[in-house]
Amino acid sequence: MEIKRDVYLQKLLRREKNGLIKVVTGLRRCGKSYLLFTLFHDHLLKRGVGEDHIIEVALDDRSNKPLRDPDNMLSYIKGRMRDEKTYYVILDEVQMLNEFEDVLNSLMHLRNADIYVTGSNSRFLSSDVITEFRGRGDEIRMHPLSFREYLSACNSSEDEAWDDYFVYGGLPLILSRSSPEEKAEYLSGLFQKVYLSDIVERHGIRHQEELDELVNILASSVGSLTNSVKLANTFKSVKKRNISSVTLRKYTDYLTDAFLLSRSLRYDIKGKKYIATPAKYYFEDVGLRNARLNFRQIEENHIMENILYNELRIRGFNVDVGIVEKFGKTEQGKTTKKQFEVDFVANKGSEKYYIQSAFSMPTEEKRQQEERPLNAIGDSFKKIIVVRENIKPRRNETGIVTVGIRNFLLDESILVG
Repeated sequence: MEIKRDVYLQKLLRREKNGLIKVVTGLRRCGKSYLLFTLFHDHLLKRGVGEDHIIEVALDDRSNKPLRDPDNMLSYIKGRMRDEKTYYVILDEVQMLNEFEDVLNSLMHLRNADIYVTGSNSRFLSSDVITEFRGRGDEIRMHPLSFREYLSACNSSEDEAWDDYFVYGGLPLILSRSSPEEKAEYLSGLFQKVYLSDIVERHGIRHQEELDELVNILASSVGSLTNSVKLANTFKSVKKRNISSVTLRKYTDYLTDAFLLSRSLRYDIKGKKYIATPAKYYFEDVGLRNARLNFRQIEENHIMENILYNELRIRGFNVDVGIVEKFGKTEQGKTTKKQFEVDFVANKGSEKYYIQSAFSMPTEEKRQQEERPLNAIGDSFKKIIVVRENIKPRRNETGIVTVGIRNFLLDESILVG
């Protein structure tokens, strides 16, 4: 079964031979190895690149343990390069290579080496790539499957695919599990045995039960405004445990650094400034979120909001929670101020969109409630309300577009014009 990841393949191809280290980052098991070792590899072969000019090393493979030594790795790669043609050097899970920064910077001195690496932890965030590779790193952030990618790879109708994606998410290997039990077991095991174990080991966490409880709290309140102080109060009142806000902030940082969660900050739209706290947290994959709660809390509105947030990130947008204030006057002449929330402010270069995840608008009152924050903004950027109902885009008299979630996910042109 071939899964098309054309968005990321094209990003690789646009960066080919650009003199930088191409660093593919993202959650473990989201498809980074498949992208490089299968899709990119096959593309190179079809284009006429010889197999002997593609040097691939999977550093998480036990048989490659000797190559985790920096000197052994350099000797191995240089020994494979026997002419002046371009060699494509592909290193998977490069954080397992000792002194990987020095190795990669050494490889940069080889004029005919085009270098591609993957990494799955916090040392591969954008700021660290620039620092550790001395300005020579070019990051490509990869995510689990979008609904469009998922639908293209499964043998189901759109309705069936949506029902599965909504519950089990978009990690590629979920497509190879046929029964609900197999999918649930895969996701639950992956969360505990790979993701959390990795965080505990990497950061030397002594009380894993605290981290476990934090993950459960965040999973239960996905998309809700929170901060470390509020979380500490929740631990104290609900869990009857005293955990400092400083510790909880570290834990949330660990979870975002491992790409399990994303943090969305509040942004004052009219004041054009960020509000540091509270923030919202979304799961990188809704299947992992649902599995963490043993599939007991499948709240459609929260999951839809999480999927919408992830889609915007996949399309390359920076996504904030919008805050807009509207001033008015009472009958007595006193100034009033109301604050409204816009679910997502999506920015990419000169592009900007305001998006509400409304789930449903069964009444005129509900429709006005969802439109009110968008109407209060007062600028000309496109404003969209996404609902669960499977409807095509329709624009009202004030220019606000309403569209069904599946139409939004499958049609990128909706964010145009």
